[in-house]
Parts: sequence; structure tokens; C-alpha cells
Amino acid sequence: MLSIVSCTQDHEHLEEVSTLEVSLPVKKDTIINKEFIAQIRAYQHVELRALDEGYLQKIYVDEGQFVKKGQLLFQLLPIVYQSEQQIAKAEFDRAEIEYKNTKMLADSNIVSKNELSLSKANLDKAKAELALRAAKLQFTEIRAPFDGIVGRFNQVRQGSLLEEGELLTTLSDNSKMWVYFNVPEAVYLDYIRTYKSENQKQSVTLQLADGLLFDKPGIIETIESDFNNETGNIAFRATFDNSSFVLRHGQTGRILMPQDLKGALLLPQKATFEVLDKKFVYVIKKGKVEAREISVKNELPHLYEVSKGLTEKDTVLMDGLRKVKKGDRILSKYKPFDEIIQELIQIKAE
Repeated sequence: MLSIVSCTQDHEHLEEVSTLEVSLPVKKDTIINKEFIAQIRAYQHVELRALDEGYLQKIYVDEGQFVKKGQLLFQLLPIVYQSEQQIAKAEFDRAEIEYKNTKMLADSNIVSKNELSLSKANLDKAKAELALRAAKLQFTEIRAPFDGIVGRFNQVRQGSLLEEGELLTTLSDNSKMWVYFNVPEAVYLDYIRTYKSENQKQSVTLQLADGLLFDKPGIIETIESDFNNETGNIAFRATFDNSSFVLRHGQTGRILMPQDLKGALLLPQKATFEVLDKKFVYVIKKGKVEAREISVKNELPHLYEVSKGLTEKDTVLMDGLRKVKKGDRILSKYKPFDEIIQELIQIKAE
């Protein structure tokens, strides 16, 4: 009998482990940041092209240079256009003199009014031709249509023979940026119900490629008209003030879009473990360990929002998950939920 009692005591000792921390899930209102891949575009971004053919006589700017509206960027060789304008000017002067003489004769009833009208038509034609030649001469000057940053030159150099419509470079107005990101239908519906009904616009945050946050918030200003049938997503556009000119056309990043969670059941991530892509927790019932599968709806820093498998009254094992197994009897010590979260935040900061 003594031998049997000794074996039983040894077995119970193996089942029990050191005192482990437990806590209760908490139901509370919180905010989660939904992340979406973002494409950053300049508020204005245009291609600068040659309006006519000719030799590139002069380049006045460099790639990446900031220019002002109206500033001269490129100059095509203007000799031919200047000559054509001079010819048109001479023809205009001749038509003007002829019209004045004809009008003087018509006022004296020497010529008919029809002849005066014909002379006036010739003058108008010469005037239009002169305006056309003057406009073509202006084609030799490529000026900035707005304040912006000059892009990369498209393999053009001084002396290059340009064709009509040939791309020279691009110009970007980066004073504010349009950031596009695609959201699923559920997020779109939540946004419409929340913000359209309140007639206000949602603020979002931009996370850059290095993981840091852009220093100014953006505002969602518009939504694309149609859903993409292949992805089930719809494009949102947020506008960011870029007076610091940190952002450039073509960058990528992530949009962090805050979403309110009402009455979310929260559980520390460290209290969970995975088996075949399913998440489980250890629930303590009468001192014994029970494994229970849970469903995670949202992921927050250090936390999961649990949608199925737990209630606020369930006692959950917080540490030592690898030391126990289903059916083990343990000694537990309750630790408040808030204290656990503070410890996790401090560990991450360190």
C-alpha cells in the first residue's frame, strides 16, 4: 500500500507545474488601423513634349530642378519660324496698306463696297496668318505650365533633332499628393455608413517604405465610381499636404485607416498558439487546462479581437503555454489585463 500511495503522489506531482499567470479577456471599445498598400501620385504630373519638329538649341534646366510657372525650360532653333513670321508680317503690312487705300477710294465712291469687303477679307486673312506664325514661333519655347519639379530627360540633349510630339521630360507639382489605395467592399460600406451620413471626411495616416509615418495626416476626398470585378475592391484617394516636399511622384507606402471597434473582445496575442493554421488558447477550468479553438476577427498591436470561442468570463492562460498540455492541473495567479498589456508595450520599447 505504501508503494501504491508513493506512485500516485509522484504522478500528481508530474501533472502540476509552477504557478502560471492567467487573466480574463476584456470587452471594450477601441480603434484598429486597417492597412492598405498605397500608390503616391503628384497632384499635377504632366509630360512635356515638343509641339513641332526642330533642333533642340538650348536646355535651361536640369533633372530634379524646381521651376516656376512660365519659366523657360527648352528652346528649339527658331530661325525658320522667325523667317516665316517675318514673311507673314510683311504680307499683313501689304494687306493693311491695300485695305486703307481701298477704303479711301470707297469713301469717295470710286470703288464698290464689294471691293472694299474683299480687301478687308484679305487683311483679316493676313492678320490670322501672322498670328499663326507667331504661335508657331512660341512652339520653339517649352515653358513650365505650373510650379513643379523637372523629371528625367527622355534621352534628349542639346542639338537633338526633335520630332513633333516627342517626349522631353515630365513636370510634377508635389505641393500636395494624391495617394490611391484599394479597399474591400466591407470597408467601403462601413466608411459610407459612418462618414457620408455625418457629412464629414475621414483622416488617414501614411506609412512610408522605411516604416516611419509621414508627419502630416491625409484626408479621404474621393472614391472611384466602380468596383473592380476581379478583386472586389474599390479605389479611394486621400490628399496629403506635401509642403516639405518629402513625397515624390511614384513612391509607394501604406495607408493606415482607423476603424472603430465597438464592444470588441480583446485577448493578448501571447496567450494563443497555432495548430494547423488554427488558433487556440488554454482555458482553465477547476484548475485543469483545456484547449479551445478561437476565431480572430482583427489583429491589433499585441492583441487579437476574438469573434468566436471565448467570453469575458473565461480564465485564459497567459504564459507557460509550452509547459502544459491538455488535462494538466496547474497552480494559477490572476493578473489584470491592463498590467499584461503594459508589460508587452515596455518589452517592445526596450
